[in-house]
Amino acid sequence: MNGWKAKRPSPALVVATVALFVALGGTAGAVASQAVPLAKRALVADNAKKLGGQTSQQIAEQAAQLPGPASSAAGLVSIKTATWSLGPSGNADFTVTCDAGLKAVGGGWDDPQGWAHAWDDRPTADGSGWRVYVSVPSNAPGGQSGGLYAVCIR
Repeated sequence: MNGWKAKRPSPALVVATVALFVALGGTAGAVASQAVPLAKRALVADNAKKLGGQTSQQIAEQAAQLPGPASSAAGLVSIKTATWSLGPSGNADFTVTCDAGLKAVGGGWDDPQGWAHAWDDRPTADGSGWRVYVSVPSNAPGGQSGGLYAVCIR
């Protein structure tokens, strides 16, 4: 060895170094936090200029009034509902049926009391409705009930 020995930094140097990094980080954070709102305002102003000063909500409302896909899409989808009800230890398959000519593409159920379980939900064999197999445990405090729904399309 050549006799050189590394010295530990003094506490003052450590404190000064930490203070320097905190100060630089705070400045960078302040610059970034000021730049982001400015960039957002510029983007919103640019988009508003491109859209003629209208909001996306206003554009969607206008599109719904025009003939064509935007206005007719709402008429293609409907939600049908039904209820289920079971006593303790009960289990059964429940079905929600779509109106004639419609097909179920999704569905579900709810359990407001929180005691029941759905073990399976699926479309009916012919696709005209949605089925949910619900069971209620034996320790449930009395009868349980909830809702079923099917998302139906033309």
